[in-house]
Amino acid sequence: MTHNEADSINRSQAMIAFALGTLFFGYAFVQRVSPSIMTDELMREFAVGGAALGSLSAFYFYAYASIQLPVGMLTDRFGPRKLMSFTAALCALASVSFALSDSLLMASLGRALIGGTVAFAFVGTLAIAGYWFRPAQYAMLAGLLQTVGMSGGIFGQAPLRQLVEGIGWRDTMNVLAAVALALALLLFLLVPKRSSAQKQHESRPGIMQGLRAVTANPQTWICSIIGFGMASSMLALGALWGVPWLSSVHGFSKTEAAAITSMIFVGWAIFSPFWGWLSDRIGRRNIMQQVGALIVLAALATLIYATPENRSLLMLLMFVAGTGGSAMTVCFGSVRELNDINYSSTSLGLMNMCIVGSGAVMQPFIGWLLDRSWDGSMLEGARLYSADNYSDAFVSLLLLNLVALVAGLFLRETHCRQLG
Repeated sequence: MTHNEADSINRSQAMIAFALGTLFFGYAFVQRVSPSIMTDELMREFAVGGAALGSLSAFYFYAYASIQLPVGMLTDRFGPRKLMSFTAALCALASVSFALSDSLLMASLGRALIGGTVAFAFVGTLAIAGYWFRPAQYAMLAGLLQTVGMSGGIFGQAPLRQLVEGIGWRDTMNVLAAVALALALLLFLLVPKRSSAQKQHESRPGIMQGLRAVTANPQTWICSIIGFGMASSMLALGALWGVPWLSSVHGFSKTEAAAITSMIFVGWAIFSPFWGWLSDRIGRRNIMQQVGALIVLAALATLIYATPENRSLLMLLMFVAGTGGSAMTVCFGSVRELNDINYSSTSLGLMNMCIVGSGAVMQPFIGWLLDRSWDGSMLEGARLYSADNYSDAFVSLLLLNLVALVAGLFLRETHCRQLG
């Protein structure tokens, strides 16, 4: 993006467009975590157990991750305005479908459609940042986007639960549908159209050319490996296995364990913009993710091998792990700068697919490792894993962050300039 392209619309229009994109991404996180506060209602409604309920929730996750590459390719071709407004409207219909579900299959399909539609929020908002903001602001904006997403995840817990208790889960989904429809209208009306210069890639042979160019670039895969490794702690430990580990092994209540584990998300939310701002400020990308990976390694190693029993110290270590992991955000700037600017959304989509995929891979993989070393102990019908079981399984997270650190040594430094 040139200086003139960044100034082709006024600053307030650009800020409004970016704000709407971040709200859509925050909304995506609300939808992502919403089943966690409807568990009892959904299990009663569809007469299912925990495994089936987990599968229902996961339909969002799998649809979101699997569609990221097409999202990037389509965003490069059609721009963020059309796609984000259309998919937000489609998400409203999907939310109504979920609210009207009378079977587990229908609910699962509705959940998958929700995940597939909100999948356009992240890459679309980064496309807005790329079109109408200066390159020196890009990493900071990516960090702000992460912060809003994490805030949406927080809102989707206690506040949304209060709404469920007040009006029920079906009407709560209808409220979320109304929010999606409002976002669709605002995105269509207030996100600017792209200039002719920004559409120049539409005259190219086709969107598959972008996919070939991006996947043939080794630097794209290095960024994706870094993202996979550094996001794994947040998506595997923070989003699933931290609570049972702290409650069953270290004696904390489920509420206390959730509060401790949530500090990973707090650290991620607070420091994502900081890493981006600092990277933009000093004109360096690689050092940010390398320092972040070292911080995660130190925090995880302490958590696994010298787990403090003090709640405050545990919260601090989780916070530090989130702080270090959030440095991964800088890689969104790197992957964009290392690829052809006309295919920036395709490169972002590929990287984001790997990041979200780290949760899809590592959550069940850690469960498989736990089952593999399980000694047969049970408690109230559930498998009971030992401290050693968890320690052995969590080593995989250490190894992934080590791989991310090593991969960073092979990443080309862009000095915050477009090189592709």
